Amino acid sequence: MSMPEISRKKEIYKYEAPWNLYSMNWSIRPDKGFRLAFGSFIEEYNNKVQIVSLDNDDADFVVKSTFDHPYPTTKLMWIPDGKGIYPDLLATSGDYLRLWRVSDEETRLECLLNNVSSNGNCQSMNSDFCAPLTSFDWNEIDPNIIGTASIDTTCTIWNIETGRAIGRSAPVSGRIETQLIAHDNEVYDIAFSRASGGRDIFASVGADGSVRMFDLRHLEHSTIIYEDQSHTALLRLCWNKQDANYLATFALDNCDVIILDVRVPCTPVARLSNHRASVNGIAWAPHSSCHICTAGDDKQALIWDIQKMPRAIEDPILAYTANGEINQIQWSSTQPDWIAICYSNCLEILRV
Repeated sequence: MSMPEISRKKEIYKYEAPWNLYSMNWSIRPDKGFRLAFGSFIEEYNNKVQIVSLDNDDADFVVKSTFDHPYPTTKLMWIPDGKGIYPDLLATSGDYLRLWRVSDEETRLECLLNNVSSNGNCQSMNSDFCAPLTSFDWNEIDPNIIGTASIDTTCTIWNIETGRAIGRSAPVSGRIETQLIAHDNEVYDIAFSRASGGRDIFASVGADGSVRMFDLRHLEHSTIIYEDQSHTALLRLCWNKQDANYLATFALDNCDVIILDVRVPCTPVARLSNHRASVNGIAWAPHSSCHICTAGDDKQALIWDIQKMPRAIEDPILAYTANGEINQIQWSSTQPDWIAICYSNCLEILRV
């Protein structure tokens, strides 16, 4: 039975993990469309990462791999490889940035990268000290670039040697390309934009309540495109996948999602205000410039149509109520009819 036939049978697929979940993401490889990875949230050193996929025979999630991870993963991402030409890599952030090589037989650690800064000099694994990483982003246009965000106020741009050639088993390695002080306080998220070719523009958010935009070609200055009036920490940001003028963000313990237009800095072009508890996640549609999904502690996943901006966007067009507070949401780039959410110890994928 083919995957499209399975897709038509059910609207929701659910997997219950042995532990509470936090980070989660879809595979991007064309031959692994219904594969996801997620990390445990256990308040101790020993945590887990698990990889699951939908089984073609019985339409249930099947565990493909489970491996140990120090501390909970703050984020995980598969290599943005839509053509299947790179090694099958999974990246995780926590105390360090780690790259894992995934195969049918095992998942093994390929590379561990530490963004220690000392007197302005950056090192890789030459010190026992590490500043925990809050998030990272893997550049879609150039998969040799990963940007990390840290509580030490910095963003670090890594150059990753992935060994692109098929059949090549050279070890994956990484070195610091550049490191910059991005904010006045902790940096909580970083994301590359598809503007200007999609390689060089990125933005970050942090505890100082600002959204700042950077260009890898001109790192001597940045542009503040939004500041929260009360200087409340901004937790996440997400670029529109089809129109690089727009991005979304939200503040700590806040029910609103803010839509920004980089052409009109400092003033939100829209506020999405229907959540009844704190927002935890945002995901733009991969195939549409005017749809975004938001999720939060009110157990709601809401899909919005924002094409009428700058007119007020009053209500979502779709809503789903989960059985718990949703702490993670991801929209599949290879299967754009499907959204994944995490709550408690549950992973669900929803057809939209």
